[in-house]
Amino acid sequence: MTTNTSTRFRSTTQAKRSRRSAQDRRVALLFLTPAALGFLVFLIWPTVRGIWLSFTEYNLLTPEKFVGLANYERLFSDPVFWHSLGVTVQYVLINIGLQTSIALVVALLMHRLTQSTLLRGIILAPYLVSNVVTAIVFLWILDVQFGVANQVLEWIGVGKIGFLSDETWAIPTIALINVWRHVGYTALLIFAGLQMLPEDVYEAARLDGAGEIRSFFSITLPLLRPIMALVLIMTVIGSFQVFDTVAVTTGGGPANATNVLQLYIYDMAFGRFQFGYASAMSVALLLVLGIITFIQFRLTRAGSNDMN
Repeated sequence: MTTNTSTRFRSTTQAKRSRRSAQDRRVALLFLTPAALGFLVFLIWPTVRGIWLSFTEYNLLTPEKFVGLANYERLFSDPVFWHSLGVTVQYVLINIGLQTSIALVVALLMHRLTQSTLLRGIILAPYLVSNVVTAIVFLWILDVQFGVANQVLEWIGVGKIGFLSDETWAIPTIALINVWRHVGYTALLIFAGLQMLPEDVYEAARLDGAGEIRSFFSITLPLLRPIMALVLIMTVIGSFQVFDTVAVTTGGGPANATNVLQLYIYDMAFGRFQFGYASAMSVALLLVLGIITFIQFRLTRAGSNDMN
């Protein structure tokens, strides 16, 4: 009798769990549906459409004409494309190097000295300003004739510098503008990673006589590697897509010195209505980003965790 009762109880419990599980799946699907639709409509479909257009000749006024690999053949022999890619790589190297280094220092200072919520808000504030507004403000500040920065440089005897009008200064200046805007967000990502590091490891290191610098290179950096890998992948992908800051401040000048790849793609698509060729360059950029992300993932061993 007891055995039958126990069996019925288990069966009833399993049935309730099955119903609850099915109900949870329905609720989960209900919440996931809008995001999935948005993903399909705004990401998957444009990607597939762009890949198809890269094999066509299309200008909005006439039907699409399939041309095979002609756009890609043109791309490989286009000196402006390779120049734009080189300018973009130059921007990415400056931006990522400075942004990651500064963000790491800021995150370490916050972790060691203060964890104030107000300070985190202040550090994040530039990231909340749109790229266009940031570019306009710095365009005024760095103006050769009337900008505050050049007025100060002239007052201290350095002389005026064409930050956005000189070929040598233009790309580093744009990189620094975007470093100012994004460094707080990157620092908070690294700070979140620092919060997860086990404190007992540092206590053991202090007992063994390890100083701050030794602990940083032997403990902090190795344990922080998965977070740093994620940050690098995100920032590199974002940096390769730089557009609005350049479009507002220099428009690709002077003498194509800041004609980054995204600006060249935009000009081909919406300036010259060569959507097929613009799509081919977009697909090429997608492949470049995919290769770079794969290499970063493998080199940084982002899939493993040193805390285990």
